Amino acid sequence: MAFKLNNPPYTVDNTPIYKVDMEEGVMGKANNNGSILISKNLSPLEAEKVINHEKIHLEQMGCIKDSSGKYRNDLDYDDKYVYWKGKNIHEHKCKKAQKICLGKLKLIEEHNKK
Repeated sequence: MAFKLNNPPYTVDNTPIYKVDMEEGVMGKANNNGSILISKNLSPLEAEKVINHEKIHLEQMGCIKDSSGKYRNDLDYDDKYVYWKGKNIHEHKCKKAQKICLGKLKLIEEHNKK
């Protein structure tokens, strides 16, 4: 007879992660189907940092639960726009957000080198 553990002593992460060729300057991408694409040119340390960063976006899109155990559904996108909490964010804001994300990753890398 099977039983369910209410608080298992382990966690399972089934997030599909694919290493692919990506355009210059792009390290990773979170897809709204719950998968993550990362550049195949990343070192293992860089890949881990990018994956952790992209999982934040998966949480924002409601693909995985956040730290409070809830599905957020704050972030979404289509072929033209990105949406935050149902509001359309214009492309220039998306590029600015992308620069911020890349900047945060670079700061983390610099901090870890020390």
